[in-house]
Amino acid sequence: MGDARANIVVAGHVCLDMIPTFRASPGAEGEAPALRELLVPGKLIDVGPLTTSTGGPVSNTGLALHRLGFPVRLMGKIGDDVVGHAILGVLRQHGPELADGMIVTTESHSSYTVVISPPGVDRIFLHSPGANDTFGADDIDYGKLDGARLFHFGYPPLMRRMFADGGEELTALLRRVKEHGLTTSVDMARPDPASDAGRADWRAILAKALPYVDLFLPSFDETLFMLDRRRFDEMERAGADLNAQADGALLRALADELIGMGAAIVGLKLGSQGMYLRTTGDAARTARTGACGPKHPDAWVGREMLAPCYAATVVGTTGSGDATIAGFLGAFIKGLPPEEAMTAAVAVGACNVEAPDAISGIPQWAAVEQRLAAGWERRSISLSLLGWRWDDSDGVWRSEIGGGSGRTTR
Repeated sequence: MGDARANIVVAGHVCLDMIPTFRASPGAEGEAPALRELLVPGKLIDVGPLTTSTGGPVSNTGLALHRLGFPVRLMGKIGDDVVGHAILGVLRQHGPELADGMIVTTESHSSYTVVISPPGVDRIFLHSPGANDTFGADDIDYGKLDGARLFHFGYPPLMRRMFADGGEELTALLRRVKEHGLTTSVDMARPDPASDAGRADWRAILAKALPYVDLFLPSFDETLFMLDRRRFDEMERAGADLNAQADGALLRALADELIGMGAAIVGLKLGSQGMYLRTTGDAARTARTGACGPKHPDAWVGREMLAPCYAATVVGTTGSGDATIAGFLGAFIKGLPPEEAMTAAVAVGACNVEAPDAISGIPQWAAVEQRLAAGWERRSISLSLLGWRWDDSDGVWRSEIGGGSGRTTR
């Protein structure tokens, strides 16, 4: 799978993830320590082997697509240090060509993340952005976009130049990619609220960037943080999982605002609740989605649906959102309709959580299809979808709000 044939480019944030394995607590059979037992000053926590892997969307989404069988080119920025060399080594283990697009700088250290991820508990990240903070529009080798059809960029909130100056650098990068005719896709990350990224005006940044984004694929909590901080804070104070507190009306309101800013297709990741999809009602905007625009564009106009997760034995959740995006992008570049794209997204995400790291649980695309054909069980959801209906034939909750029916012949 030589990178000269790559039809998907994945660029943006890359780091080295260090993930300790948590042992069961004494006297609590099969249970990992609660979060209150961790990070206690002066306390030693007995942990198991360290899993070391590359992290961030360049690695997680890019290598997931590679393992699924799609030709991929990776573009990221690292330091000339031990962590950077480790990142290159991991990429080369998956394919010698996968490290060719990486930029090595002597002016900054490589990014790393300590991932605290006990089974069944949402993760805590100790993160150093490193060279990602210096990544700019000129770091993309636009000549290497020739022949590619889709460009995915991930985690601008963790890359200082991408959100500085009102997002001018992010907008310039995406504009230049669109000028090459590619379909553009963007994923986000929730920043530390006390950081410069957490205080940035994300509504203004997105208003500039989204006219050049065809597929916008953030998580629900990231989107709520950026567009409605007051409500985000209220829901977070409620103490329950933010994803479980969402409902159809809130998801639609957020997605409609993003589409109003210019995105053609919005997918909001909902953790254990699945993934929500909303698409523009403007057929002309759908037609401008670039080189891998839908084979049946009418099926992608004015759609709204939610795909629940598939049942899985959760070993770790690192990279689950990135894997979900890989499934969605893989289906999109194959020209599948939205129902099948959503099914692929949550299926690949479920494969991811069955391994402790971000990559090793991802199989070939054909293996995912076989598992689906065998009648893979769905998980239930707890969020409110009043007025929606379950479509057993497609495996999605559907809200028909006008536009395409999705019933097309491929």
